[in-house]
Amino acid sequence: MGPGQALEYNTILLSGPMPIKKTSMDKFKQVQEVIASVEADVAKFYDGGNAAAGTRVRKAMQDLKVLAQEIRAEVTEKKNTAK
Repeated sequence: MGPGQALEYNTILLSGPMPIKKTSMDKFKQVQEVIASVEADVAKFYDGGNAAAGTRVRKAMQDLKVLAQEIRAEVTEKKNTAK
């Protein structure tokens, strides 16, 4: 590994923004946004047979699955700590 590669690696690690913890409501809004954004691709895939649109739909569905699982875990945690 050359010095340029190490410098680039360090720059990437140090220059990125700090992650912001999203609340379940923020994630729920993100779910709504993903659904709204993929609506046109769903129509293109099912009505027009556009394979690329189908790929985008599959990716959006995977993103929704991840978001839903995160929301589900947070809801369970909040419910159990409220007892």
